[in-house]
Amino acid sequence: MLFNSWEFLIFFPIVVLVYFLIPRKVKRYWLLVVSYYFYMCWNPKYIILILFSTIATYLSGLAMSKVDEKQSDETKAKKKKKAILAACFVVNLAILAFFKYFDFMLGNMNRIFSLAGFSVSNPFSFALPVGISFYTFQALGYIVDVYRKDIKAEKSFINYALFVSFFPQLVAGPIERSKNLLGDIHRITTQKMWDYRRITGGLITMLYGMFLKLVVTDRVSILVDQVFNNYKTAEPLALWAGAFGFSLQIYCDFGGYSTIAIGAAKVMGFSLMENFETPYFARSIKEFWRRWHISLSTWFKDYLYIPLGGSRCSKWKKYRNLMITFLVSGVWHGAGWHFIIWGGLHGAFQIIGDMLMPLRRKVVDILHIDTKSHGHIIYQTVGTTFLATIAWIFFRAKSTRLALVYIKRMFALRPSELMNVKVIYNYGLDSVEIKILLLAVLVMFLVGLVRYNMHLKFEEYLAKQNLWFRWLVLFTMLFSILIFGMYGQQFDAQAFIYFQF
Repeated sequence: MLFNSWEFLIFFPIVVLVYFLIPRKVKRYWLLVVSYYFYMCWNPKYIILILFSTIATYLSGLAMSKVDEKQSDETKAKKKKKAILAACFVVNLAILAFFKYFDFMLGNMNRIFSLAGFSVSNPFSFALPVGISFYTFQALGYIVDVYRKDIKAEKSFINYALFVSFFPQLVAGPIERSKNLLGDIHRITTQKMWDYRRITGGLITMLYGMFLKLVVTDRVSILVDQVFNNYKTAEPLALWAGAFGFSLQIYCDFGGYSTIAIGAAKVMGFSLMENFETPYFARSIKEFWRRWHISLSTWFKDYLYIPLGGSRCSKWKKYRNLMITFLVSGVWHGAGWHFIIWGGLHGAFQIIGDMLMPLRRKVVDILHIDTKSHGHIIYQTVGTTFLATIAWIFFRAKSTRLALVYIKRMFALRPSELMNVKVIYNYGLDSVEIKILLLAVLVMFLVGLVRYNMHLKFEEYLAKQNLWFRWLVLFTMLFSILIFGMYGQQFDAQAFIYFQF
């Protein structure tokens, strides 16, 4: 069930209405049932996987809790807990590896086997379970928190199962922390249900997320798909449009999903963490990753980068830790070398940026550059977006070879071709559709500017405005979705990009 589907527009109001009307004692059970139903709408069989992961991490948490209670020797207790933690990780990551990386690993093995003149066929045929990377990492984050004693093991299986499967963020995040979401689940019996400001704020957030998905993402995806599918013959200017179009697409797609998820949870009284904070306003790749997919980047920071040693070590070990983290991030995103290269590029960008920092400071001092000037800020922002876009080509391409050919042909652009913008109209969007897209991007830019400069979310900014202005903005956005959303006979309700991860 997609957020941008008619099924969800029926499902969500029913869920919320029943949730508000039923007794507090059964609200958790209701949310758990509808969360499992929501997940099973994709493939009912895969509910077994999420149940297995839930039971394994739940029992592991209880086992650690019993070790702390019964074992007085801290050294022995730590060893036992570490063994439980390791077993839990091995089991969960083995399932993730089997479903997500088996084909990739077998393909690489066959390249080696081909040298000896034979190959091994894949005896398994299955679709990738939706959201398996997200709920696996959320569950593993919980068990690490219990191991570190950041939280106590959850004794209620219903509470914990709801934590793992809460439907707004189940299939594409945000990857919630145990302390935050379990805390909200515990407060179900005491929180205020009918809160007009919270409910309207959540609905406005959902509306903006729908705008990003239906008006921007599904429109620009037509251009992006056609350019990438015809990369061998597409004009260099069209290739640039496709590359920057994908940067826009993936942000509005994933950012739109996260925004809808956060808004839906807020309506019911749950506060999910922010997942995006104007990433294309970042002035460096390091800052970009503080603003992009925040729930995942902080997960890797807390559960991989810091345990490896973080930055509290020699400079070269810090660079090693950084590169390992980004390579693993690439693997998490997909089973392919082009994903690994994408992660490696972001690691390399940060390492090179850190190494060049002393030189850049000297240049700033010598040339008396005002680093707070608008010109310098725009220069850094454009440069960061450019680097992120080049890396995105590896992310979007189906192979490393395709990405390299695409980039090579991009840079074959001649100055005389810059004025021939009409070539872009040959890739699915005519001049009217392009203008609609540019207008929608302008709206998105203004919302981002308010967030970046005033540190206000969209719904918070509207709440501070006059009533007539609020309604004007909301009705304009609603009608934009209804009129300019990608509907009609040729409309394909595309799944959100990050569902595949």
